[in-house]
Amino acid sequence: MRGISDQRWDELDGLYADDAVVEYPFALPAPRRLEGRDAIRNYFAAAAALPLRLGTRNMVVHETVDPSVVVAEWDYDGLVITTGRSFQVSNVQVSTIRDGKIVASRDYHNHLILAEVTGRLTALLDAITAESSR
Repeated sequence: MRGISDQRWDELDGLYADDAVVEYPFALPAPRRLEGRDAIRNYFAAAAALPLRLGTRNMVVHETVDPSVVVAEWDYDGLVITTGRSFQVSNVQVSTIRDGKIVASRDYHNHLILAEVTGRLTALLDAITAESSR
């Protein structure tokens, strides 16, 4: 979270194992799955290009019965640089760590809020409609 808040996007993929899998089950218009560090690096590069600044607050890390599993929840205080609009969005992430690297992560974010504040809501709703028509 510190890397995201500090906008160190180009360093974040180094936290992941070469064969890591990141899943976004609530992504819209359909769930998304990133496989491997290259895909994760590309994802962070795209995030870096968005006109957003994200600050983390209310971070809570929950203890689990498996010491390799980390459950964290937090809020982002966000700012859209191009419009000056501020927003808040809550998040939950369940990650599995091995040898100091993230090997699996399931990230639960509110994708509608992020699409709305970045001006992509109409396109997202059109994509959801198209996806449901299939």
